[in-house]
Amino acid sequence: MTFTNAISWFEIPATDLNRATKFYETIFDTQLIPMDMPEIKMRMFALTDMMSGVGGAVVDSGGSHKPSATDGPLIYLNGSPDLQIVLDRVEAAGGKVLMPKTEITPEYGYMALFLDTEGNRIGLHSSPQ
Repeated sequence: MTFTNAISWFEIPATDLNRATKFYETIFDTQLIPMDMPEIKMRMFALTDMMSGVGGAVVDSGGSHKPSATDGPLIYLNGSPDLQIVLDRVEAAGGKVLMPKTEITPEYGYMALFLDTEGNRIGLHSSPQ
């Protein structure tokens, strides 16, 4: 089996969905799309192609998903073309920069880490410039 992307979907836990939605909409300068189900409320990141792209959402699952700065997987959101633009909005939106823009290698681009308003450690990645 060959994967187009190693990840097909991600969920970022939130305890205050309105606060988390405002944070991500502010730092990415976008609108998240509401999608609520009986047991979980989601605010999805927009996708141009649901079948081939990687999708994800900020979620309030009533406590079964818990924000964490240290436990669990670390996801990297797309900060292209320059993750510094997104990173510059983090603190004003209520988050905290944990690692500034850092070159991985000239071929692999840049990374950074931040703490969101819910207490999640999230990565950013952008391609080489």
